Parts: sequence; C-alpha cells; structure tokens
Amino acid sequence: MSENIKTLSEMERFEIINVNDGEKYSYLSNNDIIIDDDGNLKFLIINLNNSKFSFFGGSEYLEIPWEYVKKIGSKTIILDVEEENIKRARL
Repeated sequence: MSENIKTLSEMERFEIINVNDGEKYSYLSNNDIIIDDDGNLKFLIINLNNSKFSFFGGSEYLEIPWEYVKKIGSKTIILDVEEENIKRARL
C-alpha cells in the first residue's frame, strides 16, 4: 500500500484540529463523516458531547462541510473553518 493512502481504521485515531481558532475536536472515531450517493465526502460531523458531561440531556453536533478539511496528516485532520460556516445542531 502506498504511504499516502490511509485506511479508515488508521484515521479513526487522528485528532481533528481547526487551525482557524485552534479548537481541538477529539478523534475521528468519536465523530462521523457523511458520504453522498456518489461516494463523495460531504460533511464532517463533530459530536461535542463525547468528552463533556451533558447535564441538560441531548447531544450537540457541528456539521462542517468537507471542503474545509484542508489536510489529513500522519496523526491529525486539519480544518480551516470560520464559525459562520459551521452548522450547529442539538439532538
């Protein structure tokens, strides 16, 4: 396998970091990726409640368009996204 090719099982241990504001969003294994019917990566879904206690119930998520994923490194996934381009949802 080429050194540039990564499997999903390898990427699950990658930490997600937004270089725009320095925010760290845990690891890919604690989050999700939305893929369309054609196999294109569309959104990165960040679960904000994985490492925090939720006293009010429900979970809060961030929906980040895949176009803001700027680099997948050896141990990180680098985002460059401003707050106004992030959709927040509570389930």
